[in-house]
Amino acid sequence: MSTSIDKLIEKLNGWWESFLLMLPNLLIALVVMVASVFVGRLLRKLATKIMRRFSNNSAVIKLMSNIITVVVFIAGFFIALGILHLDKTVTSLLAGAGVVGLAISLAFQEPILNVISGVMMSMREPFKIGDMVESNGFFGHITQITLRSTRIKKFSGEDVIIPNKMVLQNPIENYSLTNYRRVEIPCGVGYGDDLEKVEEVALKAVKDNLPYDKDRPVDLIYTEFGDSSINFILRFWLDMVEQKNFLEVKSKAIKLIKKTFDENDINIPFPIRTLDFSGNKGTIEEISNHIKTESHEKGEQ
Repeated sequence: MSTSIDKLIEKLNGWWESFLLMLPNLLIALVVMVASVFVGRLLRKLATKIMRRFSNNSAVIKLMSNIITVVVFIAGFFIALGILHLDKTVTSLLAGAGVVGLAISLAFQEPILNVISGVMMSMREPFKIGDMVESNGFFGHITQITLRSTRIKKFSGEDVIIPNKMVLQNPIENYSLTNYRRVEIPCGVGYGDDLEKVEEVALKAVKDNLPYDKDRPVDLIYTEFGDSSINFILRFWLDMVEQKNFLEVKSKAIKLIKKTFDENDINIPFPIRTLDFSGNKGTIEEISNHIKTESHEKGEQ
């Protein structure tokens, strides 16, 4: 009995001596942990102040600030473990963290890519809420931007939520950045019309009656010899980007061109198909009856 007690006392003494020897390292490790917390908070405030110069997205700023705080705290934690000579524990934790991180990245690959894309978009700021954009085939106003997705309200009334990864990887047209848009009206005139006169009256009609941007040219460009017309494109610019105004002016331009051409005896032809029966024998009535007979026979077969 006394031997067991002696061994127990000896073991407790060994623990006490180990604790006393480890006490300086323990105090240093504790100081490192406390310092990491204060340094993390300091860097968080500094990072927030710096990022506000590049982005106004509060969600992104908060996310990046929290990431910096967590990284500093984890670094302080591993340094403290190293001071306590728990190198094997550090190695095991790092290995476990690597495996867990790989599993999480594979399981949440799409959400993570969307968040990263949201952060990059916030830094670049290709658009903001209220801008009129076209992205991934959707055309409308941006109503919401989050770290994961961008919401567009189409002019037809539907709300479209597009993952940020798709917004970042595909072309996007922002009409609100330029504050001007070009109206293009394709049309055609008859082969018997005077092309110089067509160009003159069309350009004069636009310049005298439509609210175009006078700092930019009004163009009429002939494009091709069509089947029944000589085709052209009439182009002019607007110093307005809203879709409603754009469509209203375009509609007025189409009506104006039609009215102007009618007043100047300029023909806007429609497609014409000519049937030539000169090489066939018989009257048109006989040919028609022959076609009907063939169609009836094919139907019976």
